[in-house]
Amino acid sequence: MPQSALRRSALALLLGTLACSSNATSVSRSGIGDCCLEAGRRVSDRFKVAAITSRRFTHTELWAALDPVLQPGMLRVTEFGKSLQGRPLRALTAGTGPTTVLLWSQMHGDESTATMSLADIMAWFNSRTRERDALRELLTQRLTIVMVPMLNPDGAELFQRENAMGIDVNRDARRLSTPEARSLKALRDSINPSFGFNLHDQNARTLGNPSGRQVGIALLAPAADAERSYGPVRSTARLVAARMREVLEREIPGRIAKYDDAFNPRAFGDLIQQWGTSTVLIESGALANDPEKQRLRTANIIAILTALESIATGGYRASNPDAYESLPVNAGSAVDVVITGARLVLPGSVPMPVDIAMNYEDALRKGRLRVREVGDLTGVAALDTINADGLFLHPGTNMLTEQKGQRWLRLNALVQLAIRRGAEAGSALVREVGTP
Repeated sequence: MPQSALRRSALALLLGTLACSSNATSVSRSGIGDCCLEAGRRVSDRFKVAAITSRRFTHTELWAALDPVLQPGMLRVTEFGKSLQGRPLRALTAGTGPTTVLLWSQMHGDESTATMSLADIMAWFNSRTRERDALRELLTQRLTIVMVPMLNPDGAELFQRENAMGIDVNRDARRLSTPEARSLKALRDSINPSFGFNLHDQNARTLGNPSGRQVGIALLAPAADAERSYGPVRSTARLVAARMREVLEREIPGRIAKYDDAFNPRAFGDLIQQWGTSTVLIESGALANDPEKQRLRTANIIAILTALESIATGGYRASNPDAYESLPVNAGSAVDVVITGARLVLPGSVPMPVDIAMNYEDALRKGRLRVREVGDLTGVAALDTINADGLFLHPGTNMLTEQKGQRWLRLNALVQLAIRRGAEAGSALVREVGTP
């Protein structure tokens, strides 16, 4: 790299650090990571769009909640298309800088965590506080940030993955059969962003390998070809993801993973990478005791601000790609609860050793359990394990089915189990599992 370029890069890093450390609203002075961590927490705390606290909200509810914070200010609102059912697709733009960044959320209608995060970030950008915010000034002077909070409003109406045609918009990047996909492609082509962020939610039961821990956020610099090669565009995305990982580890330590990077020629993230926009996928998973994903709402804000700051200053160039490559990978899905070591008591049968795996009807809100699998479940990954060694499982009658004159547990049955010390119905109760 020429000496002049090195000097510019060093100056960008210095200015970014000064902007963070001089920020009157940031309490940390120990570097860029501290700045974005504290700024993200502050945005989550002070600028949260309070009307949205549940994962399930419609297009109408989203824009009604945003209306008070979108009064004349820094953000510019444009309609760039309509959904199949005629709902407007809107983009909000902050900043007038030379580098354009595109973020889009909820192209799957039931994946809304990042939509909540973008709402809070938009409220922060558009706030009319007199308090100086050096990070906001840095971002809006150096970047043009285009945010699409809800790309699939028809799917959001029913809280379903697909659009109103039953098509997965994120598998329509090649054919462009849906109006939502066509609109996103046209928006991308019209603004030609240097960077893109594809914002999703993943299976809440996903574990990291080899960590074995429930994944809070998975990152990916998508492949742009079947060989999964690292050209300049993908390499840049990897460096941004590495910076995001470094900061996120301080918010949700040990809960970050890497999404599968197999190339998908139908998916927007992969093709937008191929089209020349350095793209990072953010998949929000789940954390314990966070049924509406409010902690992950904050984590997404931190991740996004970290990425934007690193782009504005060029700081991502100093990232170590190993911080991304060394992430645990998304592994298979766990079950919610498994009972091990017990004997199952069935009418007319000798108690038999059986393990039972169960899933909540809603993996996040929990509530009612249903039978997922029965048998020897040694090695099955579970988020919660009930060790019932030496105890007996007494199922409710609703859990039973009859096959060839024998009673057995019915798969997908609502769980109604009593764990007792003996095989007799009147033996001492240890605990109940499932619906009373």
